[in-house]
Amino acid sequence: MSSTELQVARFADLDARTFHDLVRLRADVFVVEQQCPYPELDGRDVEPGTRHLWLTHDDTPVAYLRILADPDGAARIGRVVVAPAARGGGHAGRLMTEALARIGDRPCVLDAQSHLVALYARYGFTVSGPEYVEDGIPHTPMRRTA
Repeated sequence: MSSTELQVARFADLDARTFHDLVRLRADVFVVEQQCPYPELDGRDVEPGTRHLWLTHDDTPVAYLRILADPDGAARIGRVVVAPAARGGGHAGRLMTEALARIGDRPCVLDAQSHLVALYARYGFTVSGPEYVEDGIPHTPMRRTA
């Protein structure tokens, strides 16, 4: 029986195949499944302060998120994604718990797909602004204070 393993890396520490597989997971869900053509490669993956966190099962990424360093010092969690076949297994929660442990007492922000506000509220996030629509999907800005 194989297990799901946590991986964490800076961009400089990712090999080409791993980065390819992570971007493919993000694109398969956000661009293809959710039908949102948007600039997936936004330049933030390569920033020195960015941390990529993902779970693998049999060496294949099944869940992912990234932590960005915003200019105001807050951490920003984004690109939270779970492969369709792996949903319901607690993978997003496992990644959120790990991300928040790494962020520590810094303030943290994210832009939640609105149907996931309750999920992020379980991790101490509160709504910090009005709902908006991006790429046809309602989003809600959220913040977790230090």
